[in-house]
Amino acid sequence: MAKLYFNFSAMNAGKSTLLLQASYNYQERGMRSLLFTAALDNRTKVGEISSRIGLKSDALIYDTELDLFACIEEQLKEQQINAVFIDEAQFLTEDQVWQLARVADHLRIPVMAYGLRTDFQGKMFPGSAALLAIADILREVRTICWCGSKATMVARMDESGNIVEEGDQVVIGGEESYISLCRKHWSMRKLGEQLKTRMRSLTSCANL
Repeated sequence: MAKLYFNFSAMNAGKSTLLLQASYNYQERGMRSLLFTAALDNRTKVGEISSRIGLKSDALIYDTELDLFACIEEQLKEQQINAVFIDEAQFLTEDQVWQLARVADHLRIPVMAYGLRTDFQGKMFPGSAALLAIADILREVRTICWCGSKATMVARMDESGNIVEEGDQVVIGGEESYISLCRKHWSMRKLGEQLKTRMRSLTSCANL
C-alpha cells in the first residue's frame, strides 16, 4: 500500500538534497517521479527545486488554489507515476494535504513531502500541522545548532544579523535570512560569535 511521508526539519538541513536524490533513484531505475514545489519559493527560479550543494531539477509549481489530486490524476493519464515529491510542504493547505493522502490511498502512488515543521516564532505551519496529523510515516531530517545540539527551531535574521521576533509568517529567504537553533538558544535568542559573523557576511553579500 502506498503511503504519505512527511520529512521535516529546521532550515538548511538538506531536505531538498534528499528529495532530489530520492527522485533520482527512481529515475535511475526507469521509473517516473513527479516533482512539485511552491510558487512562493522564488529564491532561484520559480518551478525549480535547488539544493545548497548544487543539485537542481525542474518541478511543477503549486499554489494554494491547485487541486493536487486532480493534477496528479491528470498526469497519470499521460504516463505511469511511481512517486510524487513535494518540496516546501509547509506551504500546503490542509485541503491539499488531504488531497495528497488521497493520491496515496486511491491512486496508490507514494507521496514524499519535505518541509519545515515550525516558523521563526515557533508556530506550526498549516501544511506541516496537517502532515504531522495524518501522514503515515514521519521522518526528522536532523541538523545542528551552533552549540552542537540538535537544531529544532528556526530563527529569522534582519539585515544586521539580529534575530527578528515579529513579522509575517512567510518571508522567503535562505541562509542569509534564517538560521537553525536548538530550543534552548532559540528561546534565549542567542547566537555564537562565529555564527553572528557568518550571518552578517551572508546578509552583506545578499544585499550587494
